[in-house]
Amino acid sequence: MESVYLKVCLLCLTALVSVISGGKMKIVEEPNTFGLNNQLMSQSSRLQAKISPSPVSGPSHLHRLAGKCFNYIEALYKYVFCPFHNVTQHEQSFRWNAYSGILGIWQEWEIQNNTFTGMWMREGDSCGNKNRQTKVLLVCGNSSKLSSVSEPQTCVYSLTFETPLVCHSHSLLVYPVLSEPLQKEWDEIEQARYEDLLTEQGYNKLLKELFEEAGLLRRAQQQKAEESTTSLTHPSQEQCKQDFEKQQAEIERLRSLLTQHNISYEATTTDRTQDQDQGPVEPSPLQEQHQRGDTGFIADLH
Repeated sequence: MESVYLKVCLLCLTALVSVISGGKMKIVEEPNTFGLNNQLMSQSSRLQAKISPSPVSGPSHLHRLAGKCFNYIEALYKYVFCPFHNVTQHEQSFRWNAYSGILGIWQEWEIQNNTFTGMWMREGDSCGNKNRQTKVLLVCGNSSKLSSVSEPQTCVYSLTFETPLVCHSHSLLVYPVLSEPLQKEWDEIEQARYEDLLTEQGYNKLLKELFEEAGLLRRAQQQKAEESTTSLTHPSQEQCKQDFEKQQAEIERLRSLLTQHNISYEATTTDRTQDQDQGPVEPSPLQEQHQRGDTGFIADLH
């Protein structure tokens, strides 16, 4: 009883100090923990990442930041930035459900005009129908530290990280980071653009693919694969029903297409057993055509 009374008094005292000092009281949505100060729950059990961080990439002199974390406290919140890992937010409160969550996991660089302009930390905790994400800006400073945090859009955060590692004028250039073959490829792309052999859209597409190859950007296939593994359940029964009906309609369409070309799409267990007993079966003319690489049949299907 005394313990409960003490906690209530501390909570009231915290609120009183905040009001007197003019601090802003923030309303935290989606509390998903039992309090930052709850010693019965480990940090790892509070924060559950949806995906794994991307590999360390970018300028080699920044790789020394990997494995380190930097704190920044604003009002009742502590922000923790761990380069090439994640960004987290922790409510400094004695509330039983004080918020502690992930604002983003290291994904990829933002690149503009041959310059690394920011680090994107994505796929953080859920925020309505999307996930929280954070862009980290790297600026020159006397020491490595977080200097500011803001939320320019709902659930999209902006962190400013100061470090002497980016004070040199060439410290954030992209071209020197690339391997020699990729540098040569970029030279060819630039030459083609100079000769007007590429449109602006084509130029940007080729550069994006080059940066993906270098591991500086996350490939679209990786993102889709992660979305499929993290979305194994349907949001509602109605959505599940709609998806099932779409799949059924697609199956019927494919069956109709096969029937039009006199292709059997079903085989009984007996037929398959007989085929195995009789040994190898001679391919049909249609199968031979497909094996040779003829595309006429494929064109007919479309």
